Amino acid sequence: MSFDGVQGLSPRQAELLGCWLPGAEVVADHGWGLVATTVLEVVHDGRRLIAKAGGEQDGHIAREVRAHRSWTAPWTARGRAPDLVHADVDAKVLVTRYLPGRLVLGDPAADDPDTYRQAGALLALLHGQLSRVDTEHERRENARALAWLDRPHRIEAAVEEQLRAEIAGWPDEPTTVVPTHGDWQPRNWLVDAGTVAVIDLGRADLRPAMTDLTRLAAQDFLRDPALEAAFLEGYGPDPREPAAWFRTRLREAVGTACWSYAVGDEGFEAQGHRMVAEALASR
Repeated sequence: MSFDGVQGLSPRQAELLGCWLPGAEVVADHGWGLVATTVLEVVHDGRRLIAKAGGEQDGHIAREVRAHRSWTAPWTARGRAPDLVHADVDAKVLVTRYLPGRLVLGDPAADDPDTYRQAGALLALLHGQLSRVDTEHERRENARALAWLDRPHRIEAAVEEQLRAEIAGWPDEPTTVVPTHGDWQPRNWLVDAGTVAVIDLGRADLRPAMTDLTRLAAQDFLRDPALEAAFLEGYGPDPREPAAWFRTRLREAVGTACWSYAVGDEGFEAQGHRMVAEALASR
């Protein structure tokens, strides 16, 4: 088939995919529908592949390509993440090998402590590859949280005022950063014959290790402490230093509430408001 005319692809993306995968057949669309990212499952020369393309304002494809080229070797060597097959950062398009398995989100595996034990061990492999000191991380993240509050949102005025006061009083200190996934949770894990694998590296970047625990702490660890214990059994020592963890949780909560309002995801927005309330209550 030709990729020309496939919804969500720019002419350049369609051209590249046609060159890389001539005669490929699109067999499924795995896009989430909330952001301008096209995710297609295709078959080419008997191989199942995933083609991913970003919209004009996309910043995820470049991060995903960087992660594949720099940080995923400990996973791909074990068959626990897809191999990168083709990529063009300027055109915001990439192709990876398809990984078999069921999405953990919504699957019985989402309540199995062994899933989290494996996820913890996989995350330790990612985090353990390198570390460096970032003298600007705290300043950047505080500015990003305030920028979210400057945009339209549905956080109550009194709560927004409290958030701004909190953030204004936070220290600007050097922070150790490591390679992180950026969205470490069951919707980005697959399970196949009991083995957990990783997908979707569009938010990968150098950040403090604890940031990869924010989604789990707000969701899965909250509903079952046994999942948190299993995760740490696989991961190793808990990276969450209390003061830095409070700042991390609150920034993540603000971003969740504001981003989900911007894209119209009311369920995730409600979770963001709950995260804000829980973080502030823990002060």
